[in-house]
Amino acid sequence: MGFAPRYPWRTGWKLQEPERMKYLVLIGVVFSCSAHAEIYKWTDPSGQVHYGERPEPGRPAQTVDVEDAQVGSVPIGQAAAKTAPKVVMYATSWCPYCRKARTYFRDNRIAYTEYDIERDRGAKRRYDALGGRGIPVILVGDKRLDGFDVSGFESLYR
Repeated sequence: MGFAPRYPWRTGWKLQEPERMKYLVLIGVVFSCSAHAEIYKWTDPSGQVHYGERPEPGRPAQTVDVEDAQVGSVPIGQAAAKTAPKVVMYATSWCPYCRKARTYFRDNRIAYTEYDIERDRGAKRRYDALGGRGIPVILVGDKRLDGFDVSGFESLYR
């Protein structure tokens, strides 16, 4: 009879040579593709520098060359000492506590780097790796502040 078994690998059914080649080529293409994402850098009207996968609409942006970036779990102290500026904030554009932190940083001329976890997938992965459950998450060197209040931040920063 001419029926195809439901689970061909259980019955010893074998692919014909052209079909086998088609699957081998498909598997080769899938495994040979590498992921590539461009990172953009732009400055907002207040002078704050931002990084993300998409530039802010209407703002001039430049691509940033990132080589051998690795996503993984790194102790906060090591990550801050090697690559991060003194203050890093994982935030969103709509969060009132994030807005309060931005205002405080600007008013007190505190340099910081902000990552928008809704616009930047890499930032979201790093935020998740930190065990982030709320926003903002602020890193000051090897110390961490969840949320924002002036006294809490100043106890870490000063």
